[in-house]
Amino acid sequence: MAKGRELKGRIKSVEGTRKITRTMEMVATSKLKRAQDRVVAARPYAQSLAQVISDLYTPELAERFPLLRQPAQRSGGRAAVLLLASNRGLAGAFNSNLIREARGLIARLERAGTTVDLHAVGRKAIGFFRYTGRQLASTRTDIGDRPTVEHARELVEALMSDFIAERLDAVYVVYAKFNSAISTPPVAERVLPVTPPDGKGPARDYILLPSAETILSELLPLYVRNAVYRALVETVAGEQGARRTAMKNATDNAGDMLNVLRRTYNRARQAQITQEIAEIVGGAEAL
Repeated sequence: MAKGRELKGRIKSVEGTRKITRTMEMVATSKLKRAQDRVVAARPYAQSLAQVISDLYTPELAERFPLLRQPAQRSGGRAAVLLLASNRGLAGAFNSNLIREARGLIARLERAGTTVDLHAVGRKAIGFFRYTGRQLASTRTDIGDRPTVEHARELVEALMSDFIAERLDAVYVVYAKFNSAISTPPVAERVLPVTPPDGKGPARDYILLPSAETILSELLPLYVRNAVYRALVETVAGEQGARRTAMKNATDNAGDMLNVLRRTYNRARQAQITQEIAEIVGGAEAL
C-alpha cells in the first residue's frame, strides 16, 4: 500500500496548496475592488486637467513654460525612464511584461543616441535590473498597494527639476494600463515635456482670473504629478487583477489535479483490495 500512502500524501499537499491559492484569489479580489475605485476616481480629474490646459494653451504662452519645451531632434540627449512594477510576485507575467516594455523603450532610446537614467519602483523590477547589471538612478519599494499623490510628487519632483534645468530632455513612465481585470497591458507614456494639445488655442469668449499664464504655471506641474499618480493607481489595479487571474487559474488547476489523484488513489485501493481477496480465496482453496 506504499503507492496508496504516497498518493494520499500528494492529495493532502495539493489540497493545502489549493486552500492557499483560493485565499490569495479572494484577497486579490477584495484589493482589486478598492484599486479599481481609485482608478475610476483618478481618470475624470486627469481628463479635466488636460481639457483646461488645452483651453489655455497658445504657442505664445508655451514659450514661457519649461515643462512645455519640446526638445530639439538631436542625438546625445538624456532621458529618464520611470518603471512602475510590484513588490510581490504570484501575478503571472505581470512584472515580466512591464520589464520587457521598459527594456524595449530603453533599447529604442539608446539606439537613437540617448543616455537613459532608469528609476525603478517595486522589488521585482529592482531585482531584475540589478541581476542584469543595469545601474539604477533611484529605487523605491515603500509605495505598496495604496499609492498617494504624495508618492507621485516624490517620484517626479526631482525629474521635473532636472527637465526644467535642461539636464533631461524627456521623462517616460512605464506602467500597466488598467482596461479590465483581465486586460492590463504595459504601456510607455511620455509625461515630459507635456505634449501640446491639438487645436488653435482657446476661444476668447470668457474672462480668466487670474491670467492664463498664472493658471498654467500652477496646472502644468499638477498635470505631470497627476499623470504619475494615475500610472501608480492603474499599475496597482493591474497587479491585483493579474494576481486574481493567476490564483484562480492555480486553484482550478489544483482542483483538476485533485480529481486525477483521487481517481488514481481509488483505483489503486480497489486493486489492492481485489488482490487481497484473491489471496484469501487462493489460501482457502489450498487448505
